[in-house]
Amino acid sequence: MVLLRRVIGDALRARRQGQHRTLREVSSAANVSLGYLSEIERGQKEPSSELLAAICDALGARLSELLREVSDTVTLAEQMPNVLVPMVDEPVPAAAVRKATNRGVRQVTSDGAVAVQVRQDSPLKATLRSTRVRPADRDVVCAA
Repeated sequence: MVLLRRVIGDALRARRQGQHRTLREVSSAANVSLGYLSEIERGQKEPSSELLAAICDALGARLSELLREVSDTVTLAEQMPNVLVPMVDEPVPAAAVRKATNRGVRQVTSDGAVAVQVRQDSPLKATLRSTRVRPADRDVVCAA
């Protein structure tokens, strides 16, 4: 099972960092405490729909865009085998390994627009990282 709050948090953090903005800037613009926004980004808290809309507005993003990105990530994660059980390391092309810079990343997959990396933290916990694939990177990330 994929924790939706973690995927939402990752998507929000990626957008904020992509704009080179601080937590403080976005929390002020969204009228949410800095600590609470941090917990949302780390997947520790699940925002209400109203709060999620305010954060998206502060980031200049449409709620539908964020939810579509989250949906794409969840769809890819659901297609990945062995997400919640220990995985056997499988060979991954060198180009994909360069993209998977986090230690412990076990699988990398892509649908051409979104790439998902899975890190098995424990037998019952997996961390998903999603990134939008730039046109130049589409040949780099492979399906596992």
